[in-house]
Amino acid sequence: MRTAIVGGGAAGFFLAISLKEMMPEMEVTIFERSSRLLAKVEISGGGRCNCTNSFASIRDLSAVYPRGHRLMKRLFKTFNYQDAYTWFEQHGIELVTQDDECVFPASQDAHTIINCFLHEARRHGVLIKTQHPIQQLDELADYNYIAVTTGGSPRLEGLRWLSEKGIVMEPPVPSLFTFRIDDKRLQELMGTVVEEAVAYIPGTKLKATGPLLITHWGMSGPAILKLSSYAARELHEQQYQMPLAINWTCHNEAEVEEELHRLILMHPQKQLATIRPFNLPSRLWSYLLEKVVGHQAQERWQHIGKKDFHRLVNVLINDTYAIAGRAAFKDEFVTCGGVSLTAVNLSTLSSKLIPNLYFAGEVLDIDGITGGFNFQAAWTTAYTVAKSIYNDATTR
Repeated sequence: MRTAIVGGGAAGFFLAISLKEMMPEMEVTIFERSSRLLAKVEISGGGRCNCTNSFASIRDLSAVYPRGHRLMKRLFKTFNYQDAYTWFEQHGIELVTQDDECVFPASQDAHTIINCFLHEARRHGVLIKTQHPIQQLDELADYNYIAVTTGGSPRLEGLRWLSEKGIVMEPPVPSLFTFRIDDKRLQELMGTVVEEAVAYIPGTKLKATGPLLITHWGMSGPAILKLSSYAARELHEQQYQMPLAINWTCHNEAEVEEELHRLILMHPQKQLATIRPFNLPSRLWSYLLEKVVGHQAQERWQHIGKKDFHRLVNVLINDTYAIAGRAAFKDEFVTCGGVSLTAVNLSTLSSKLIPNLYFAGEVLDIDGITGGFNFQAAWTTAYTVAKSIYNDATTR
């Protein structure tokens, strides 16, 4: 019995190792088109590899999987984040969970995971062929099973070898990226971080909460990256030209009004510029004040008029910008789209059209927000495919 795995990334290696552990007699070969194995693992998490998440604060998977959350809920019954945590530790990788619930190897080095995968693959006799692109499924006709784990494709052309066989595709578009905002005054605040902000697209239900970073090109940070994931298709359709609103306080209008009234009562003689509501960064507060009162930032709190008061409330909870394009998130590239979930059997991830063809990882139309969720999808789908092939092979 022979299995071909197309793609030497996270899902491909996890599938190969899992399958060999279940069925040592299965011949497993990984075909990788480039000369580098596990390239995305190496650069993820700033080279530390955010390999999963504790999911401790997640109540609804749709919050972290904008596409594919129903499938992930189903597959988690077989292999979830706790199973992944156990798998890594049983394979000699100590893990640590950060305060933000992101899980990393204790070494803080992605090579710990890469070395583990390479060692386990070789120990189990997985054949690895690099610089070996597969351009037609017919090239693998000698294999009993084929698993496609090629990762996300930035263009539909990269999936043509599958779509030509009639496999339904969802057009791929970028899913995790930062926003370019052409506002020089804002860009002068580069490096400023607001620990808890709300970023949203006005007129829609698309919004995300979390730390926000002002950069020399616009905005970044978890709040922006999450929003880019939620709004991936809408932003693509509008050519990344959409309005953006920021609530810098993470509070509602009534709460902001109450806080400003409190400051007026407590610090009537203080200048507006010297008392920062919600402990906002001083440079950001000065910037927001300038938008509202211009050069009157030296005005005293007791002298702020009703009009400026309401304008100040509005800029704190509804500060608007124009997204002028997207910027790459370091060297990482996540896409939504790929093999449509309507094209696979949801319990086995096998093709509905072609017997003994399976899909795992980002080649499927499943994508998560930043925080270890995409790797968890890779582990879960890869394990599901390994188990499916094992079940089929052992019942023949």
